[in-house]
Amino acid sequence: MDCKVRAAKWTRACALMSCCGLLVICAALLTAGGCAPADNGPMVDDVSPRPAEDATVGDAAGDSGDSDAPASSDGPAQVGGDATGDKPPKTEPLPDPTPHLLGEADLADGWIALFDGVSLYGWSEQKGDANWRVEDGVIVVDEGDEGFLTTNTSFSDYRLKVDFRAAEGTNSGIFLHTPKVPTDPESDCYELNIAPADNPFPTGSLVKRQKVEGDHTSADWQTFEVTVLGNTVIVLLDGQEVMDYTDENPLGRGYIALQHREGKVEFRNIKLKPLELTPMFNGEDLTGWSEHGDSEFTINDDGELHVAGGKGWLESDTALGDFVLQLECKTNAEGLNSGVFFRCIPGEEMNGYESQIHNGFKDRDRSNPVDAGTGAIFRRTTARRVMGDDNVWVYKTIIADGPHIAVWVNGFQVTDWTDERQVDANPRRGLRLEPGTVQIQGHDPTTDVLFRNLRQREQPRRSEP
Repeated sequence: MDCKVRAAKWTRACALMSCCGLLVICAALLTAGGCAPADNGPMVDDVSPRPAEDATVGDAAGDSGDSDAPASSDGPAQVGGDATGDKPPKTEPLPDPTPHLLGEADLADGWIALFDGVSLYGWSEQKGDANWRVEDGVIVVDEGDEGFLTTNTSFSDYRLKVDFRAAEGTNSGIFLHTPKVPTDPESDCYELNIAPADNPFPTGSLVKRQKVEGDHTSADWQTFEVTVLGNTVIVLLDGQEVMDYTDENPLGRGYIALQHREGKVEFRNIKLKPLELTPMFNGEDLTGWSEHGDSEFTINDDGELHVAGGKGWLESDTALGDFVLQLECKTNAEGLNSGVFFRCIPGEEMNGYESQIHNGFKDRDRSNPVDAGTGAIFRRTTARRVMGDDNVWVYKTIIADGPHIAVWVNGFQVTDWTDERQVDANPRRGLRLEPGTVQIQGHDPTTDVLFRNLRQREQPRRSEP
């Protein structure tokens, strides 16, 4: 090949390589400017950073001293959207299999469901091995050892409603103010009997305490409504009062247990209303509370507490140890974060257990909460379902019972947790049993949350026989 031909070929090759180089550079510039070429499959591996799947933020202020807690940063959780603040279209959640246990009137009146209609969450079998199960929204037992299905939470003064159906010859009962395993209904519990008319204590009686006259057995569903208040036990059976009992040595507090002894028995629609709660706000000002931090705490014209901005906290003068606390809260925008802290070390910044307020959930799935979910004990346990929504009032009940903490949201139990850490006066380090203040959180500058109808009752100690 002569020099002229070789030179011509080299010139064409150089021009081609130069063109390809320019194309590569142009493509890169277009991509950087947001004008990516059509996606015909990646030319190279995509190694660009992607946002984390869970773009959530924890309550660093509430638990910054925990050595065993996951890391988190300040600021509100983000639910969807991008860096510009634009939000994607609102997506409806997946169909929710959770039954709507209580109506608005019951929720406003303070009722909570002890049975969710689909599981035995919040209950434990005690003594023996029986075939406790859930069938078609009903708790059923008909075989196995004599024993009990017992709540994991103990209760003091309350009104209880239970539907029951007993097969012919069944001997069962509902035990009130009982230890986990009762031994003598004459002294350590109130055994509300379910039994035939020829039993020494037929249906509606309190075994070894007071007998009901008449035959109240039925093959159909029946309803007990029981009020346990102080030293009195009042029983209504299908709306008719059949028992008014006074105990000279009231037990004060205990678990609720369903009994399997003989025959088939079924239970459904088990709900409870705590009684004798005291308001924590007067609806006019912040008497009984002290303000801390940068949040703004005000009482509006409707008597509601408005928490804006943050971070900050509102601390009660009242200290609570074992207690029932009920409240209603409303987040006034999507993805807001707040919380109610309890058993706090007085005067310290949110150093207590936090009952989380965050109604976000991921992948349209209410069993997949953002930031642990409303009703969780933040950094300790996650709410099993997100039962509330932003921009509407949410009902919450918290019961602190020694190391055990239970939380209901909109009447549905979302938390059933026992703190198994070593006892420590600092709840960030261990189990705090000492009474402490209640603190309401202003999480960050975006906080805009309302609270109303906060009411509490310190639970009395159980009187052992």
